[in-house]
Amino acid sequence: MKHLLLTFIGLAMAFDSPAQDKVLTMEDAVLGRHLYPQNKNLIWRGAQNTVTYTEDKSLYEVDPSQETPREVMSLDKLNTLLGASLEEWPSYSWHDAHTLLVQHEGKLVTLDLDEQRLLHTRTFRDDAANFAMNREKSLMAYTVGNNLHYADLNNNDFAITRDEDTNFVSGQTVSRNEFGIDRGIFWAPDGKRVAFYRKDESQVGTFPLLDINTRTGSLREIKYPMAGMKSEQVSLGVYDIASQQTVFMEVDDFGREQYLTNIAWSPASDYIYIQVLDRAQKHMHLNKYDARTGKFVKTLLKEENDKYFEPQTPIVFLKNDPTRFIYRSNNIDGYYSLYLVNEADGRILKRLTPTPADVAYAGQDDRSVYYTSAEVSPVENHLFKVDIKSGKKTRLTFDEGWHNITLSDDAQYFLDNYSSVEVPRVINLVRNDGKIMKEMFRAENPTADYNYGKITLGTVKSADGNYDNYYRLIQPMNFDPQKKYPTIVYVYGGPHSQLVKNTWQAELRRWEMYMAQQGYVVFVMDNRGTLNRGQAFEQAIHRQCGQAEMADQMEGVKFLRSLPYVDAERIGVHGWSYGGFMTISLITNHPDVFKVAVAGGPVIDWKWYEVMYGERYMDSPHTNAEGYEKVSLIHKAKDLKGKLLICQGAIDNTVVWEHSLSFIRECIKNNVQVDYFPYPCAEHNVFGRDRIHLMQKVTDYFEDYLR
Repeated sequence: MKHLLLTFIGLAMAFDSPAQDKVLTMEDAVLGRHLYPQNKNLIWRGAQNTVTYTEDKSLYEVDPSQETPREVMSLDKLNTLLGASLEEWPSYSWHDAHTLLVQHEGKLVTLDLDEQRLLHTRTFRDDAANFAMNREKSLMAYTVGNNLHYADLNNNDFAITRDEDTNFVSGQTVSRNEFGIDRGIFWAPDGKRVAFYRKDESQVGTFPLLDINTRTGSLREIKYPMAGMKSEQVSLGVYDIASQQTVFMEVDDFGREQYLTNIAWSPASDYIYIQVLDRAQKHMHLNKYDARTGKFVKTLLKEENDKYFEPQTPIVFLKNDPTRFIYRSNNIDGYYSLYLVNEADGRILKRLTPTPADVAYAGQDDRSVYYTSAEVSPVENHLFKVDIKSGKKTRLTFDEGWHNITLSDDAQYFLDNYSSVEVPRVINLVRNDGKIMKEMFRAENPTADYNYGKITLGTVKSADGNYDNYYRLIQPMNFDPQKKYPTIVYVYGGPHSQLVKNTWQAELRRWEMYMAQQGYVVFVMDNRGTLNRGQAFEQAIHRQCGQAEMADQMEGVKFLRSLPYVDAERIGVHGWSYGGFMTISLITNHPDVFKVAVAGGPVIDWKWYEVMYGERYMDSPHTNAEGYEKVSLIHKAKDLKGKLLICQGAIDNTVVWEHSLSFIRECIKNNVQVDYFPYPCAEHNVFGRDRIHLMQKVTDYFEDYLR
């Protein structure tokens, strides 16, 4: 075991300072935005290599080659153009290098910055949602209810679909936002056509949610495709603006319930590329379709995996060569890598990023592809570029920490917004050879006056001995090494998560520090199954969710129990969603270790969870009945020995109420005492001021039974 890998030196050294005597309130811990480092919203000005920002009631522009920022427009001038009396700049974006888009009173206003005049004011229906702008033709697509519409510059509204049956939904996300799907509208580069998802949910089962806000209560039924049951049918339509006609892509690779993911247009706007996935998520075809007719053209790539394959990102064509594109996969070499592919025959020409680490595409210029990578460390994120022809790699960020990158349109410069355990935030304007041109912003430590416990980053070996799992450990405020402290393990542990990073305060959730100030040790660790460590690390959970994760978490607990200041008789665990599943799994499988647990919105049995996510990691209940039975917590209710509180949003549409209520029912059957607290108007998470109540409830439970 390795620990004390990185120590929060700034705070640790300051513990002796009498000025640092503030402690968090629960409101601070839940809603305290003032405890986050300040940020600066910097936006590239269209295709120009200049950056804009608002400050002192003006919009400014920074040129990398000049020392002094230039005022682009004052707030007074903006108010004159809008006929408004705004006291600060509204949200804005650049339509192009000369045209600004401003949101004001529900309207989208277009301004000519060169001539300092208003061009257009666009209004939209009150029931419009899911906006997607066509910047080439200045059209705006959006949804109205379950249908797709668009509007022109004269605010004329045109319906693309007119389905009256609410089982048919167009222009919205599909597949419950899995596979990287975050939208349902895809404009062609030339702006003449728009592609859109259409889903048919007519065979999907419903689940009732109780609305107590009506006089006698009412039920709201949601479509919820449970594992092993009927799912939605997804299609992709393409609407031609000129002809006002829609064609649907003729996708028929894997039958009715196939997934259509990662939609991409060809640079010439004549073809559509879809990564088609079978329902079992073991076979993927990257297909090409004629956008004018919907006809299938060819399959360019095929991928398969006997566990699962999860496409996440669309293909990206080279800017100066439409015959080649960049493809991202973790299935070929075991890590998310970028590959250069020949469009004509789907032949992989080379692996652009030959490193044993997950990478993500960041941008390109005429010669190089830019990517961010975990190759320096899984808890750090750095920018690299690779020469497409020679394969030469260049590292572009060097300061320790997690770097969030925004490249300029031509990738000649980039904005580097980074933090580390000891650095709240720095934003640099950097040339594409790594030379820092300007420091644009440096945040102060917003917690300098607070008495924080020391934060440590370190690693513990996974249960199989193959990996170093990263953790953060928070010592109690005013730590006394001679004392023994109660300890809380906060856990999520599921796919697509990474709780531990070398960011400001190590990705700290402020409630963790609140508990440290109450005298608790707090421990958080990413186990096998989580993000950013390669395919084998993630797939360790396949068909048996919770097993590898628990084994790894218990290695973390073993490390905790080796620390002289941890009271091995007072260890608690807390988590939400997948973390709620992990929390109940841990306290019921290891009742001799965990004294107290608080689980929120927990998955109890994977057969009640959604098709897309659940069947990826567990396969179908029909093909993996033994696995579903083994990890179900229904059978573990009888093994509960310690104190368990379950909190649940009563209108949770993600982990539906059937999970936790079924567990409570099983506890009753076995005469096992358990505590339960529903939040009547909350969905999967409890937000706003209601969350203060929730976290106080969680805290009180540990104070009552773990103290």
